Amino acid sequence: MTTLYTSDHEWLSIDGDTATIGITDYAQAQLGDVVFVELPQVGRALKKSEAAAVVESVKAASDVYAPITGEVIEVNQAIVDEPALVNTDAGGKAWFFKLKIADRAELGGLMDEAAYKAHTA
Repeated sequence: MTTLYTSDHEWLSIDGDTATIGITDYAQAQLGDVVFVELPQVGRALKKSEAAAVVESVKAASDVYAPITGEVIEVNQAIVDEPALVNTDAGGKAWFFKLKIADRAELGGLMDEAAYKAHTA
């Protein structure tokens, strides 16, 4: 699997024609204690850069954007039930949603881990 990153601090893990999307550890650290997560509906078509989900912390509410165009095929109910998972495992169990990739060419505009680390340094 390949993991890519956006300048808005989302990560995507690519497996075939499916992208699993979440927020980075950097993003959750900036937010502080996450208290609420709202996810998109399964079946929703998302365009690249469209607001897809909402994450609220004790400090602020932030949109989570679709890093690529695709259809939502699964959401992570675990983070709705237990939002604090985002703080403890942002890059793993606390993924937000999965998309069926509509246009693989959009992946070319995303960063690899080294570029993302340089972006947040």
